[in-house]
Order: sequence, then structure tokens, then C-alpha cells
Amino acid sequence: MKITFLGHASLLIEAENSTILVDPFISGNEKASGKIDIQELNPDYILVTHAHQDHVLDVEAIGKKSGATVVSNYEIAMYYETKGLKAHPMNHGGNWKFDFGNLKYVNAIHTSSFPDGSYGGQPGGFIVSTEDKHVYIAGDTALTMDMKLIPITTKLDLAVLPIGDNFTMGVDDAVIASDFIECASVLGYHYDTFGYIEIDHKDAVKKFKDSGKQLNLLEIGESMTI
Repeated sequence: MKITFLGHASLLIEAENSTILVDPFISGNEKASGKIDIQELNPDYILVTHAHQDHVLDVEAIGKKSGATVVSNYEIAMYYETKGLKAHPMNHGGNWKFDFGNLKYVNAIHTSSFPDGSYGGQPGGFIVSTEDKHVYIAGDTALTMDMKLIPITTKLDLAVLPIGDNFTMGVDDAVIASDFIECASVLGYHYDTFGYIEIDHKDAVKKFKDSGKQLNLLEIGESMTI
């Protein structure tokens, strides 16, 4: 499984026979300007954790061009279906078998509404499972005890956790989250995009290292393979 960081909380996952785009906020992200071209993205699926603009800005443009299926909670899926996109609705605790493997929609603590004020349902995260790899994408969330439920059923190979603080958990809580989910390999996201969520990279990496874990901080456009 290859994961490319597209900036902020946007990811491109190449898994089995499918390409999965997560929370595309690219055209409006100044840090991604000139590095990522949404016209070159052709995903099979677009996973949406919640409805905030910094997670859905490019969903409609990419979805209409690529024919991708939007996967999210019921409210978000129906929102995009009325706009002519293909959609697959899910809700918390639900699993579904897609051609790349299994997808589970899990709890997150945050808010969720579209830029036009429409209700975006309750926020969530995803566990993406192929035949031999399991990745937890937390979405925007606070630290939550529900994370302790994940390792009961799934041994994670990678956890994608927000670390920017202010709007989500910060580095200290993300270290605790990695304990809760029993995952030693973490990809940090939702940081540095704007002033509220700027972090000290060296300090963040050290805190994870001191806890016996590895924090991966990718440049925009950089990939890692698990």
C-alpha cells in the first residue's frame, strides 16, 4: 500500500486494484499550490471524514471528472449524490467490502457542516484494510476512549493522526492515541497549513520517539509504502 501526502489532511492511497483519495483540500491550500494538480488525480473512491471546507473543497470537481464513488456518512453521501456524484453511505461501526478490501467507519469527536451551512452528519474516521495491511485514518478528532476499541479487532500497520492541535488533538494527545490504538508507526497530518496549527517538527518527532514510536512527517507530494 502506497500513501502520498497531498497536504493538510489530504491523502492518496494506492491499494490493491484501487486508488483512494481522502479529504481533498488541494486547490485552496497555498502550500500545495504548484505541487499537486487536481486535474491529474483520478481516484476510484473519495473518502470524506466530515464536511468542513478544508476536507471537501475539491470533492465535487474531482468526483465529477473521475467518476469516483464518494464514501462517507449518510448525510455527506446524499449531499454529493444530489449533485450527480456516485456515493456510498456508511455510518459509525459499519463495515463494507469494496474491491480494494474492507472499510470500517469509526467514531471521531469534532463538528461537521458544509460551507453552505448544510448539515454534515457526525464526523468519523476510517480503517482501510487490504488483504495484509490495515491503516487507521482518524480524521479530525480529539483524543477519545473509543480508540481503545480498534486494536481489539484490528492490528494496525499505520495510523494517520491529526497533530496540529487547536482544532484537533495535538502531538501530546496523539502520542496517547497511538498507545490506545497500539500502533507504533504514525503518519502525522492536519498541521502547518495555517497559523493555528503550526507545529515544531523536531519536538513532535522526539516526543513520539521517546514513547517508542515513529512519527512520519511527509513533504507535500512525498510518499511512503507500508
